[in-house]
Amino acid sequence: MFTTPPGDSFIELYGHYSIPLVLLSIIIAVVSSYTAISMNDRAQRNGFIHRNIWLLLASLAMGFGIWSMHFIGMSAYSLPVEMHFQKLLTVVSLIPAMLASFFAFYIASRPNRTYWTYILAGIVMGVGISSMHYIGMYAMEMDILYAYDKGLFIASIAIAVIVSVIAVYIFSGFHRFMVNRFIQLVTAIVMGLAVSSMHYTGMAAITFYVPSDFASDHMQMHMMDMSGVAVSVTSGMIILLGTLLFSSMVDRYVEYRANYFDVLTKLPNRRLFEQKLEKPVFPEHLAIWHIHDLERVNREYDYQFGDELIQQVATLLELFTSKTVVLYRIEGNRFAFLTSNMYEEKQMQEEMEKVAELLRQPFFIHNQQVTIESTCAISKAYSYDEASSIYTNALSVLNHPSVQYKHEVVMYDPAIHTYTFEREIADDVLSAMLKGELYLVFQPKVSMPTNEIMGVETLLRWNHPVYGMLSPGVFIPILENHDRMMDVTNWIIKLVCRQISIWNTEKLPFGQVAINIPGQYVTSPRLLEVLKHTLKDYDIKPAQLELEITETTFVKNIAEAMRAVSVLRQEGFSVALDDFGTGVSSLSYLKQMPISTLKIDKSFIDEIPHSKKDSSIIQAIIGLGESLDLSIVFEGVETKEQVDFLVATCKDPIIQGYYFAKPMKSEELQQWRNRDVERTV
Repeated sequence: MFTTPPGDSFIELYGHYSIPLVLLSIIIAVVSSYTAISMNDRAQRNGFIHRNIWLLLASLAMGFGIWSMHFIGMSAYSLPVEMHFQKLLTVVSLIPAMLASFFAFYIASRPNRTYWTYILAGIVMGVGISSMHYIGMYAMEMDILYAYDKGLFIASIAIAVIVSVIAVYIFSGFHRFMVNRFIQLVTAIVMGLAVSSMHYTGMAAITFYVPSDFASDHMQMHMMDMSGVAVSVTSGMIILLGTLLFSSMVDRYVEYRANYFDVLTKLPNRRLFEQKLEKPVFPEHLAIWHIHDLERVNREYDYQFGDELIQQVATLLELFTSKTVVLYRIEGNRFAFLTSNMYEEKQMQEEMEKVAELLRQPFFIHNQQVTIESTCAISKAYSYDEASSIYTNALSVLNHPSVQYKHEVVMYDPAIHTYTFEREIADDVLSAMLKGELYLVFQPKVSMPTNEIMGVETLLRWNHPVYGMLSPGVFIPILENHDRMMDVTNWIIKLVCRQISIWNTEKLPFGQVAINIPGQYVTSPRLLEVLKHTLKDYDIKPAQLELEITETTFVKNIAEAMRAVSVLRQEGFSVALDDFGTGVSSLSYLKQMPISTLKIDKSFIDEIPHSKKDSSIIQAIIGLGESLDLSIVFEGVETKEQVDFLVATCKDPIIQGYYFAKPMKSEELQQWRNRDVERTV
């Protein structure tokens, strides 16, 4: 291997490189590295496809890229002799590259990493690259001799290890930056150079010898042999990239189904239902079917029996869907029909009467007959004002004392149903705070591209003993209309300050904690008194709180609102303008508002980057916010496409939404942060 033949009988044989093929080999190494990084990035997320599957795909991409680069690099070097490759050894040479890539990715992705972790992963990767190269070289069959220069041989392995350590460190240590395409590309270039530099240093280490009476032959056979390898490499790369694209699409589709569809019935779930309610198409009708006393069925039979009953009910209800009538499962025992373009109110009622007639019939499950009790509530909306209460109105019907659960179909009547439900919600709020039925959740706000937690927003949830989980869009307007929201806000401020105090003691940095302040409370002197008193009780600094107010607060009384916010800012509080873009006078007054943060409403985020109109609006708002030196928070971000667009458009975007995390209780938030730290340390 390192022994040179006698100089009097052999002479050195020189070849030459094809520059285009050399560049192609480097490009292949970079592309495969980029593909592997993308796959490993998917491994760090909680997708449907298991993390180890993505790591395996990443190692296949990297290993095949190393292998491909080697043989394209070999085809770039021409010698005037016939050259062939042993097929078995050629295939075997692929194995160490793939195994090394898998172990390197696996080690680098483990929690609690140290510098020794990066060194170990880099050594494994470097040795794998070197093994692949030299096994591939051994697979060459030529009628000439060759020998390696020891110094360059060792140097080639050292280069592979050192550059691999650097690449792994960038890839792993800076993983939180990997959402940035530029950082991904830089990392891929470094990893590609690790492969390429090792290969061409290894090629420089080899010297070819031929007998002194050797007569040069044409390169035709050599080039024909390499062209076959090139075709195989090209086909393999196409298959590999196609697999990446297909697997990513499948993973995202499954993730979408998991987020927006019910597992048992395969129907759209409550989350998608609430999104559709936010975008009404008039005239709009809502019919909610409530299956009464489902627990009785579960007790008398079992939960599997109850699940099959729900599936049969869902199948029956689906018979009444169409292009303009969509069925949702919004709770365990509730289904909702949401319609558009149904102009006759009576038509909706007639359709639901047909449903009622079928629900009166017994269901047969495992040769057992079972009947159910149900009721249906119908409400309508012909304008945006009515749309905001269409769901509340249906709940008012379902929870009215007159409901008998005899498959009756009841239209909402404000004279009968409104007072009872709203009054009950307003009256129950005080006991809900005492009993823990009303509770807080926190949703992280993450700075891009560093993935640093800049703060959390406090959100309110209500698990009502009678009505179940109430949407904030339902109970908050009721509490505001009945003058309960100020007391609830004071209660929120107290709980938040207590939680911040706990986090301070445990040294858990969650940044600023945002609290939503009702519009009518912003201008009240009582707010500042409550804030000062509570901060003093828990030894909290004003800078640890951010007060979120809506645009309508300013629009209704601009002078008074600005005065109140100015006082809050002077006291050291950050003030964010929430739901920006929904107020009619916001742009004309924005430069006068003494705010620190701009929160872009979710309605502008939903359709980007696919909607050119929404994308243009977002770009205009970003330009406006940046010109005023405001922090910009984007609400309701759910997809990677949205994140990529915002990162490319905004200098320092702050992301809030399900893309990173759902709203969580304090214990869940701490667990989420610990997992995130483990992934990025």
